[in-house]
Amino acid sequence: MNGSSIDNPDREKARVHWIYLVPILGVHCLACLAFMPALFSWSGLILALVTTHLFGMFGINICYHRLLTHRSLSMPLWLEHCCATIALCSLEDTPVRWVATHRLHHVHSDDVADPHSPNDGIFWSHAGWLFREFPNRRTLAFYDRYARDILADPYYRYLERRPMNALNVYLLQFLPFGAAGFLVGYCLEGNVSKAFMLAASWMVWGVLVRTVLVWHQTWSVNSLSHLFGYRTYVTGENSRNNWLVALIAAGEGWHNNHHHDPVSASVQHRWWEFDLTYYCICSLSWLGLASDIILPRHIRKAHDRTVPRTVAEIMAVDDSLSRGHVSG
Repeated sequence: MNGSSIDNPDREKARVHWIYLVPILGVHCLACLAFMPALFSWSGLILALVTTHLFGMFGINICYHRLLTHRSLSMPLWLEHCCATIALCSLEDTPVRWVATHRLHHVHSDDVADPHSPNDGIFWSHAGWLFREFPNRRTLAFYDRYARDILADPYYRYLERRPMNALNVYLLQFLPFGAAGFLVGYCLEGNVSKAFMLAASWMVWGVLVRTVLVWHQTWSVNSLSHLFGYRTYVTGENSRNNWLVALIAAGEGWHNNHHHDPVSASVQHRWWEFDLTYYCICSLSWLGLASDIILPRHIRKAHDRTVPRTVAEIMAVDDSLSRGHVSG
């Protein structure tokens, strides 16, 4: 699809995106502290693995991706904001910027306007695109086109007006992880110095290592799932179903299924294409915390349900997007 001047990257004006480059490199370097024997703990390792799935699934997969970007479900507003705050703890940008970028990707998948096209190389599609800033994609006009419904929410608009608050949320999470580690360490060992070491271990593993793991989960969907895997559907771009990415990213790796039907809350089109994120959505629904769940297209057709099929159609229905919530 040919893009407008807002969509297409202005490569002549592109510059190093230091606001992204420095934190990404910094967190990767600090996460290497996990290799220090004094900061290793089995509880820290387990904490990193568990929180990677919890923060990645509830914050990025469910909230940023399937709820805010594609409107595949609705949540009570308080829970939606909680999940968005959890997403901020993964340092993957504000809701407005994440949604706008991902919708741009769907409208221009694998063409020149795609923000992370694999045609520009695997490193570019994985993380390199984050290190180049295109000024025309940092304008109110761009966000108004691709994330107008997100900007309509006072909480998300507040975060966008004061982007340092997103960083503050990320930094504040060190306190509960450190405090919990100290309390557990002191209760188990009865020693203050050992308690401080466990607190440090939990902050390194539970925040820094987990952040890096969640980043690479998300980035692998952009890169590996557009390069390697099988295709069930002809979708007009190079999306693939990648079982490894699906395993590590709680179902997001069934990417060809997703591009075939982006508004569906489920990417499981075969019994063995396990979509853990969708099962969590179903659990939320069972608890009365999720509704308006959009099922896969073949199920919708069987029940004669009509919903928007593409991101472009979603963006065109402003009243539906502005609704986007249930009371709560």
